[in-house]
Amino acid sequence: MNKALLLVFILILTSCNFETKKISSEEVLEQESRSLNWKEVDEYPAFENCKNKTGLAEAKNCFENQVATTIYTFLANQQPVVTESIHDTIFLYLEITKEGKPQIESMTIDTTITRQLPEIEQWLKQSIDSLPKIYPANKRGIPVSTMFKMPVVVKAE
Repeated sequence: MNKALLLVFILILTSCNFETKKISSEEVLEQESRSLNWKEVDEYPAFENCKNKTGLAEAKNCFENQVATTIYTFLANQQPVVTESIHDTIFLYLEITKEGKPQIESMTIDTTITRQLPEIEQWLKQSIDSLPKIYPANKRGIPVSTMFKMPVVVKAE
């Protein structure tokens, strides 16, 4: 009985086909890049006071609020004089490079604003240049560039 059981066990082991497939590193990289969502980051860009934020939404809000506060403070310090009241929105496309440098990619400004405030573009660029040190966004531990569409509400009377 033991010999028959041993024979059946040996037949089972030898009849199993253990096949392994070797995958090249290029294939692994291709599979990983297809599964990654390149439109989202693991960590948003951050200022020193936002580094302790743990959630993505909380970190994003902290970053955007700091940028908005800096822009609005800078613009308020310019004390522009207008002849007509303005209530409009400028859309600022802000890129934070993988080195953490902020730069304005483009901005959409209505002609009514540029007529009343011809220096507005220069003021916006100066306000972005005055931002404190920024830590870049990360994707899988690697610094990446990010783009933000920031509305800037211009209200003057």
